Amino acid sequence: MIRNYKISLLEHFSSSRNFFVACLIVVQHPLMAQTLETVPFVDLSRYSGKWYEIASFPQRFQKGCTCTTAEYTLSDKGYVIVENTCRKDSVNGPVKGIKGKAWVQKNSGNAKLKVQFFWPFRGNYWIIDLANDYSYAVVSEPGKAYLWILCRTNTMPEEEYRAIVERLKTKGFATEKLQKTTHTH
Repeated sequence: MIRNYKISLLEHFSSSRNFFVACLIVVQHPLMAQTLETVPFVDLSRYSGKWYEIASFPQRFQKGCTCTTAEYTLSDKGYVIVENTCRKDSVNGPVKGIKGKAWVQKNSGNAKLKVQFFWPFRGNYWIIDLANDYSYAVVSEPGKAYLWILCRTNTMPEEEYRAIVERLKTKGFATEKLQKTTHTH
């Protein structure tokens, strides 16, 4: 019941404020969480910058999005500034976006963050796969309902993408739900 109420609030805010308000927000009852491991450590200064969404589980708050990006900037106040943008309905559509903040969870090696796009809601942002050179990242949350494959460029070699998807299968993700994101070249 509490979960449905929270989801209704998210739907209300996403339609009345911005289509992206709930992006990366995961409101979930803790008992529903499944075991999911993150990477052991993330260097946030290397993680900062622009990421392109290569594929994701479809979410209402991203409906109609193409050319989706996320940009992370370290603030001097100890949190990460999160800016998500996309083009609505086509690669030439209007740019839509939302800005939020993320805080690192203690003792997580910087791999678990709490993201907030509007008060009081915060959601889990867990980095579960990361290239050694920080060329790609995979982000989810404990319940595995949300999933994003991110890359530093708007394309990813197919072999690398398939290898990521295979690792996600071994972690129990329903990879058949993944949808690739359209980008301009």
